Amino acid sequence: MAKIMVVDDSRFMRLTLKNMLENNGHQVVGEAENEAEAVVKYTALKPDIVTMDIIMPVESGITAVKKIIALDPAAKIIMVSAMGQEKILEDAKQAGAKGFVVKPVKQAELAEAIKKIL
Repeated sequence: MAKIMVVDDSRFMRLTLKNMLENNGHQVVGEAENEAEAVVKYTALKPDIVTMDIIMPVESGITAVKKIIALDPAAKIIMVSAMGQEKILEDAKQAGAKGFVVKPVKQAELAEAIKKIL
């Protein structure tokens, strides 16, 4: 079981991911709806894994990845993205993301991404 923080500007998406994660035996220790909140909560909660939306208002998920990796180079972050954003996903990998899943998220794909980085 991993302690996971879910970051997405959509409340519906956060709830969907939380349900999938808990159904797979993981513990969701926190949620954030933007980059700034994600960085603060990461520091406070120290989750094993973060699921990170790429497109968010104000700052992108990639900015959040860079800030979290600067604080903790060992951070394990899975990007959650819509299809057609391959360039952005490459930028996320270069920023330090360890994996990605495509929206709409399938529970099996999310479970596999977590298994790979644990």
